[in-house]
Amino acid sequence: MRIMGLDYGSVTVGVAISDPLLLTAQGIEVIHRKQENKLRRTLARIDELIAEYGVSEIVVGYPKNMNNTIGERASKTEEFVKMLQARTKLKVILWDERLTTVAAGQVLTEAGVDYKKKALVIDKIAAVFILQGYLDKLYNSRNINNED
Repeated sequence: MRIMGLDYGSVTVGVAISDPLLLTAQGIEVIHRKQENKLRRTLARIDELIAEYGVSEIVVGYPKNMNNTIGERASKTEEFVKMLQARTKLKVILWDERLTTVAAGQVLTEAGVDYKKKALVIDKIAAVFILQGYLDKLYNSRNINNED
């Protein structure tokens, strides 16, 4: 069993996959599309990755506003999640992603990645941050429950 993490953007989707033990997230790829509302190929690629990695659950970054309100980007993400659930029949979780893209950008800058290369991978790194946050929550929940 593996979990997929997605950073859903207007023209890209960053993809990360967990290891089989659900401890770590690895960036897999960035899916590009020409227009925001053209999702057929994006969804087909996600289907391929689900089959390839044996994904049983999906976590999608939820871009809430800093004041915890739902803006246009979050609403579009909710629509994407509904499509994803209907198509894959998998459990899809929205995960608060505030500042993950900023954090991903900082990591890449600190690693000395230049601007052009950063633009190619930042969504994949953000997907890793989203998925790793969820995996950490799962791990901590398991440990708390085992202590009782």
